[in-house]
Amino acid sequence: RSEQVRTAPVLILDDLGTESSTTWAQEKLFQIFNYRYNARLPTVITTNHELEEIPLRLRSRLVDPDLTKIVTILAPDYRRAGISPDQSDLSSLSLHTDQTFENFDLRKGELPRDEEENLKRAFDIARAFAESPRDWLVFTGTYGCGKTHLAAAIANYRVKRGYPALFVVVPDLLDHLRATFNPQSTVTFDQRFEEVRRAPLLILDDLGTESATPWAREKLYQIFDYRYNARLPTVITTATPIEELDPRLATRMLDVSRCTPFAILAPAYRGGPLRRKTARRRR
Repeated sequence: RSEQVRTAPVLILDDLGTESSTTWAQEKLFQIFNYRYNARLPTVITTNHELEEIPLRLRSRLVDPDLTKIVTILAPDYRRAGISPDQSDLSSLSLHTDQTFENFDLRKGELPRDEEENLKRAFDIARAFAESPRDWLVFTGTYGCGKTHLAAAIANYRVKRGYPALFVVVPDLLDHLRATFNPQSTVTFDQRFEEVRRAPLLILDDLGTESATPWAREKLYQIFDYRYNARLPTVITTATPIEELDPRLATRMLDVSRCTPFAILAPAYRGGPLRRKTARRRR
């Protein structure tokens, strides 16, 4: 069987990078690659991975310009890649379709002037990011102050204009990743992880509420580190002070050359100007 694969007149290898990473598997692959490379046998390879992520011995054969033509397809996966918010079962944006910029409550007449101006500034920053997503945007503030609404408004704005956006609550994200280990799962861990890691626009809601297990911290760090280095547009909301998060995440969120952290000062929304009027009567 190995000889049949190694010497096939034309060989198509699909999904390179999803195979077992055992020493035996890597050695067998290298033997196939090396034989076909030296014999210059026609070979077609597909992969979801960057070439830099492929083991060096295989990669050295793939990047030889005299023998290899590399074609990078930029189109998203038509089966599920965020063209519409309900195409990925990972995204919970369908639960936030009513949260837009048009109906965001700026709470005029309810808040003290400094908080009102601060909330308007958060709105303007979110709107500008939605129009041209670049690098990272982090909203901090107490629960109910409007962080999630603004983050969802960014995603809804992009999706409405035909761009992909992946909106996910951080604890739910980790649950989705764990679920791939179920034998009945139709999605592999690598597929799910890559969907998040490479999303053209990723919104992570409620960072800091997830389980703090070493596994969860490591997966989040890998996502953050990849997106930070690749400068992929990312929106993060958290009620936890950034300085109290995992230091590996915090250092990336506090890098103002690639991230805009903004603290929303407004308290939790309570439903209109009644709160301000009550406060005035108490004076």
